[in-house]
Amino acid sequence: MRKLFLALLLLPIISQAQKKQISLEDIYKNRTFQGDVVPGFSELPLDSIIHTNDVKDETGKQLNTKDFLLSEDKKRILFFTNRESIYRRSSKSNVYLFDVVSKKTSRLDDGKIMHASFSPDGSKIAFVKENNLYLYDIPTGHSRAITTDGKWNFIINGNCDWVYEEEFGFTQAYQWSPKGDYLAYYRFDESNVKEYEFTVFDSSYNKQYSYKYPKAGEANSVVEIHIYDVAKNKDVKAQYEQGDIYIPRIKWAKDDHSLIVYWMNRHQDDLKLLLTNGETGANNLLYEEKNKYYVEINDEWWFLNDGQHFLFTSEMNGFRHVYLYSMDGKNKIQVTKGNFEVTEVNGVDEKNKMIYYTMAYPTPMDRTVFATDFSGNKNYQITQSPGWHRAVLNGDFSQFYDYYSTINTPQSVTLYDIAWNKKKEPSAKLVKVVNDNAKLSAKINGYDLSKAEFVRVPNSKGDTLNGWMLKPVNFDPNKKYPLLFCNYGGPGSQQVSNRFGAVSFWHQMLAERGYIIVCIDNTGTGYRGEEFKKKTYLQLGKYEIEDQIDAAKYFSGMPYVDKNNIGHWGWSYGGFMSSLAITKGSNVFTAAIAVAPVTSWRFYDNIYTERYMRTPQENAKGYDDNSPLNFTDRIKGKFLIIHGMADDNVHFQNSVEMITAMVKNNVDFQSAYYPNKNHGISGMNDNTTFHLWNKMTNWLYQNLSNENVKTGTAPQKAF
Repeated sequence: MRKLFLALLLLPIISQAQKKQISLEDIYKNRTFQGDVVPGFSELPLDSIIHTNDVKDETGKQLNTKDFLLSEDKKRILFFTNRESIYRRSSKSNVYLFDVVSKKTSRLDDGKIMHASFSPDGSKIAFVKENNLYLYDIPTGHSRAITTDGKWNFIINGNCDWVYEEEFGFTQAYQWSPKGDYLAYYRFDESNVKEYEFTVFDSSYNKQYSYKYPKAGEANSVVEIHIYDVAKNKDVKAQYEQGDIYIPRIKWAKDDHSLIVYWMNRHQDDLKLLLTNGETGANNLLYEEKNKYYVEINDEWWFLNDGQHFLFTSEMNGFRHVYLYSMDGKNKIQVTKGNFEVTEVNGVDEKNKMIYYTMAYPTPMDRTVFATDFSGNKNYQITQSPGWHRAVLNGDFSQFYDYYSTINTPQSVTLYDIAWNKKKEPSAKLVKVVNDNAKLSAKINGYDLSKAEFVRVPNSKGDTLNGWMLKPVNFDPNKKYPLLFCNYGGPGSQQVSNRFGAVSFWHQMLAERGYIIVCIDNTGTGYRGEEFKKKTYLQLGKYEIEDQIDAAKYFSGMPYVDKNNIGHWGWSYGGFMSSLAITKGSNVFTAAIAVAPVTSWRFYDNIYTERYMRTPQENAKGYDDNSPLNFTDRIKGKFLIIHGMADDNVHFQNSVEMITAMVKNNVDFQSAYYPNKNHGISGMNDNTTFHLWNKMTNWLYQNLSNENVKTGTAPQKAF
């Protein structure tokens, strides 16, 4: 009995000892911690409509049917094969048309094409090829060119130029009207936009890739909006004020003849919605919004079925909220209110006059789903548990999937009915748990992981910053641990959130080895109101790095933090922050890793940069006073700078110029560059992803370490 008692007593210790440690192979090779993918409401499964083995190419070979688009009447399907990525959102592919009834497959075009889509009645297909827009007539099997002047690096029709795709977040630059009578499309004239080029290393002599990239202060494409009458084969231009302007969106109203053209000035502080006649191109002003900083652009605009109202989100009163306006401008309602941010409108139920939306509530780190009537007088909380809720509603707003997690618990997916009581008040009624991520939870329980905790950190300006902290496994408050900041910090961003994945498994691995990891959302980040976010206007980097320095000083005063080993790492905007940490923050940060960093906003694209900084010609001081290039003489700690040489977004030039400045000031540093890799520096098949994270890990062991970092169990080098 005594032996049994001792054995039972020792079970927790033995169990603890059997816990595994995370390896880089777990994260970046074996994908050990990949959770289940649970789709929301979707179309019928493809195999319920057709036999997939009926879909064959021109040689009789069965096609891959995973990538497809179904016509609205479900009579025809487009299949996309050999998809080839271009930039972040764009791609081209071979496209096949399959007829569900006849089971006939035909190739839409001999070459790879972009943006193939059905007309609303399913009788036609529009697509883009070699910068021109085409129309394919399904009954006759013939295509006709709507435009013929498309030319690489000169004219683009129906597809975005690089900067619109990256900064306005779309790439298909045409839209069918609701009934399919018209096609509205963009025409970009890139003739006066300067080219950027980089080397593609693929042969003895390699080759240069050249494309149009408008940097801060430089010329943009001239943009026209055309409206093509399908039946009449007639094309008219939308009329609007020309000049140095943007057209960040076009949307059709419910009326098949009315196109909404979104017009914005170059400073991006004046947005106009122009109600444009599809037959003539003439317009009337529908809505205008001005802002002392800038106006945010998003897709949350709904033109209601009554043809009399539209609904949208705006920061016009200090926090992002929902508004309902009449088309004639006589009625204007702020539907949601309060010092909280609406983060998403999940759906608009016009039948019941109910809007479902997500709000950063009860804290900026949480997401909670609400419903409100069109007047805004009746508001209902739909999800109850604190944490991160993401709602996906079905078509008739009778059900929704709730994708829910917290910072320390994996996502679960639950199906709810939207129930109505006698007072016509909506609430969520549980139907079933669809997926509880049991496999991932079981795997996690087999590893020795820390629990993240939220922290509140004061800065020197009187604000309190949100953050999370991950302490080492088996944390001992009597020991001193190296501290590593992870940071992005860009305008409107958020890393400190109550969702699973906010703390990466790489950070968990480092905590296992003896690091404290912290993440602080600095001034300029999102979901705390417009003034907190836009305080960085005209001086990107200033308040952000001051907050990171303040936070580092705050943590360095804690007895368990090794103030001689405080590091900072980040990617993209985060790399900009890390470069500032090791320069402007050299008195507190002893090491930094900057991946794909911006080192001067003069080198970045104009839509993003000028939104926050205006042009270099207008604001030279704002650009130069916060560029790491100008402060390399302050570097005292260890610095690793990493970049992909084919980065079309944040150009390799940024790191080259940083290295040039460090060499000039005789600063020691380490660098790594990845040929033919873009901004994501990724690649599983060629080992790039593993190599990158292995390099950063080993560099930290060598340059941000003390006796409490256990590198003996560290992952082995890849080679």
